[in-house]
Amino acid sequence: MEAAGSGSLGLGDTQPPGTARPGAAEGVVPMKRNEKEVAKEGKSVGFVLVHAGAGYHSESKAKEYKQVCKKACQKAIEKLQAGALAVDVVTAALIELEDSPFTNAGMGSNLNLSGDIECDASTMDGKSLNFGAVGALRGIKNPILVANKLLSEAQKGKLSAGRIPPCFLVGEGAYKWAVDHGIVPCPPDIMATKFSLSAFRKNRRKLELAEKVETEMIQTKKRREVSENTNVTTSLDTVGAVVVDHEGNVAAAVSSGGLAMKHPGRVGQAAVYGCGCWAENTGGHNMYSTAVVESTLYEPCWQGNVQWPYRQKMLTRPYWRLCKRSLFTHISRLPPGAVAGQSLAIEGGVCRLRSPIN
Repeated sequence: MEAAGSGSLGLGDTQPPGTARPGAAEGVVPMKRNEKEVAKEGKSVGFVLVHAGAGYHSESKAKEYKQVCKKACQKAIEKLQAGALAVDVVTAALIELEDSPFTNAGMGSNLNLSGDIECDASTMDGKSLNFGAVGALRGIKNPILVANKLLSEAQKGKLSAGRIPPCFLVGEGAYKWAVDHGIVPCPPDIMATKFSLSAFRKNRRKLELAEKVETEMIQTKKRREVSENTNVTTSLDTVGAVVVDHEGNVAAAVSSGGLAMKHPGRVGQAAVYGCGCWAENTGGHNMYSTAVVESTLYEPCWQGNVQWPYRQKMLTRPYWRLCKRSLFTHISRLPPGAVAGQSLAIEGGVCRLRSPIN
């Protein structure tokens, strides 16, 4: 998990997480101007957090997981420095995560029961509270692009004859809408990777074996064996990102290939309103802006709080650091003796911010 940021909405000192696990690493993109110059002018550049999902992170691929997070964070920072708004920045970060064969999102996602890839994704703009999502989407390499497009098209207002524009589409309807709005389709054989195909074959063999078992005792034994071996055949969970832009707006986005061997057409919580992500600017009854994705909570204000609860064995999470010169990644791990799926671990940190100077 990785995060980086710079600028007056995120200028200040940081406190490291008090419960960091072994294997943590961090990093930040070099600033074009130093902190004093930016603070003096009172201009914001922004803040970014990304995560590559909970689940089993192979020790042999730890470097790759961290590199994926680093690239996503760097792409987002480039967008922020160019003046992009939060909702577009968070999409740019998710595209990098979806394009990686090491994440369970977009390219290389888990295959379903029929051997197909169906993805879920959603995004929310904290300024307008608009939301866009897709579920069980096939044939599109970057489902987050479709979710973002749904959100932006909805902001334009009603369609012809006073029709309400869609914000959440699934299956074939989502695919056709995406193509009609200029998003290039992707052949299924390109979406699947060597790793995802290998995992599918292993899971299918296990499923076939379980279905042949005749007695309850043997069934229990075999299921236990399957459960104990799932680490080598399953991908990670939902990826996500939250962003604060130079105007102080927040946005959040998530993307997921869903469960391995899921039933075709299944839509997971990553696509569901209020479940996969949430973003809401400060104002009115809200004292704080809030941006949330599955397993991550960020509340930016005078003091930004970051938390990342998780139940799986490991979590490649965002890290926060402002106006520094290196980019940081952090892999969170359940403590010894904790049972994945039954234990809950919470890590986090505090980032003290200064408001822009008038």
